[in-house]
Amino acid sequence: MISVRKGRVPLDLHNIGRKIKQARLGNKKTQQQIADKCGISKSLLSKIENGQTASAVATLSKISDALGVSLSWVLDSHPETDLMLLPKSERQLKVGDENMGYSFELLANRTKFSSIEPTIVHVTPKDANLRHEPYTHSQDEFIYILEGAIELLYNDEKHKMEKGDTAYFNGKKTHLFIPVDNKGAKVLTIFIDTDD
Repeated sequence: MISVRKGRVPLDLHNIGRKIKQARLGNKKTQQQIADKCGISKSLLSKIENGQTASAVATLSKISDALGVSLSWVLDSHPETDLMLLPKSERQLKVGDENMGYSFELLANRTKFSSIEPTIVHVTPKDANLRHEPYTHSQDEFIYILEGAIELLYNDEKHKMEKGDTAYFNGKKTHLFIPVDNKGAKVLTIFIDTDD
C-alpha cells in the first residue's frame, strides 16, 4: 500500500497505464518492442499498462521517450490546452513508490509535443529514504535548489548542493539526489528533450 502524507495524492496508476497503452497502440508497437527499447521486462510494462504497479519516474520517462510522448503528459490527468494556468492551491504532490526517494509536483500540464517539463522534486528526508540506486533517462536536466541541501551523485561523483545552487547535466549518465539531513529538500527540476 502506498503511504500518503497530508496534502499528497497517489499517482493515478490506471490513468498512467491507459495513456501508455494508448500511445503504444498509436505507434503500432508491441509490449515486447517497447520493453526491449527501455531495457525493462515485458511483464513490468504489462503491469504498468494495467495500473498494477507504481514505477520509478525514470522508468516512466524511458517509456515516454520510446513512445514519443512527454513524461508530464503521461503523469498528468488534466486536459491539454495551449495555456495552462495552475494556481499553487490546485497543485498536488504526486506520490509513488516510497523507494523512489522523492515525490514531485508538476508545474505545468505540458502537451505531448513539449520539449521541457518543469517539476518540483521533494527529496525524501534522510532517515525515510530507501532509494540508493541512481537513475538514468533520455532528457537533459536542469536543477535549482529551492530549499535545503542535497548531494548530487552524478557519474559516480558526489557534489554538495545548497539553496540557490544550480546544475545542468546529461540525464543519460547515472545520477541521484541524495538527502543530507532529515529536513529533506525541494529542487526545481526542468527536464529538457534533446535531439540526439
